[in-house]
Amino acid sequence: MALAAASASPDPHVVLRRRLELADPAIPGSKQPYHEAEDRKPKEAARIVGRCIDSSRALAREALGGALDELRARQHDVAGCGLLLSSGRPLPADLHAILASHALIHAAEGEMFRDVLVRAGEQFSLPVTGVRERDVLARAAEATGLTTAALQRRVAEMGRALGPPWRQDEKLATLAAWVVLSRA
Repeated sequence: MALAAASASPDPHVVLRRRLELADPAIPGSKQPYHEAEDRKPKEAARIVGRCIDSSRALAREALGGALDELRARQHDVAGCGLLLSSGRPLPADLHAILASHALIHAAEGEMFRDVLVRAGEQFSLPVTGVRERDVLARAAEATGLTTAALQRRVAEMGRALGPPWRQDEKLATLAAWVVLSRA
């Protein structure tokens, strides 16, 4: 998962970027816990998913805490967190119903990782602003007052200044950060 912290002064720019590791490689199935639980008996499936969620929550708190410490050490005030949301419909509450559909398994894993980040933000008393991924460019353009084309050029320029790699998830995280800054 990509983290990009942006500053609005003097112009929006990235002040920190990093990858957040939210899956513990020592836990089997931690990268795709619903896949790991797919063909298991209900109690075992719930145990697998629960263990992975607990581990990912701890990793999210640790990763976000480390990023906040680094930003504050660099004299940055943190206004909040931006989080890219899916465009899908809500998941069923029943684990068995999720595990019965491969599409829901994928959706549940995405939602699980988003949820651990929301909880980490809340633990640090940071407001979390969710932005659907398909809307983030338009929302960031509105927030910055730039056209979407100008904003895309600006993000590309940032990537050149930051150096490689400048992945798509980092670009999207930067756009979400600009949306948060506009609300601060």
